[in-house]
Amino acid sequence: LSPLSLSRSPSPMRGPLLAAAGGAMGGPGGPLARAIRHKLTVALQPTHLEVRDDSPRHGGPPGAETHFGVLVVSGRFAGLAPLQRHRLVHEALRDELAGPLHALQIIARTP
Repeated sequence: LSPLSLSRSPSPMRGPLLAAAGGAMGGPGGPLARAIRHKLTVALQPTHLEVRDDSPRHGGPPGAETHFGVLVVSGRFAGLAPLQRHRLVHEALRDELAGPLHALQIIARTP
């Protein structure tokens, strides 16, 4: 997948997208969304990144950031099995997963 093809085809993620590398539309999101975006960008140098806040659909208080989905396209995933790709994402977000981040849906692809 190329960033260009991802930007022209419907996203495999549903829900509001937050601004991310690769030209995704939307606002910057809250502090946890910004931390997720920053840490994944630094750790995985993605060619495309989408961050989706699913928290409002899980009944938490307004503004809670607890449930997210990410679509990460990175050359770092080349030759890795899906489980290994997910482990790289989890490693980058270790602090968030230990604290405020309750659930994380991951789509991890190569360019």
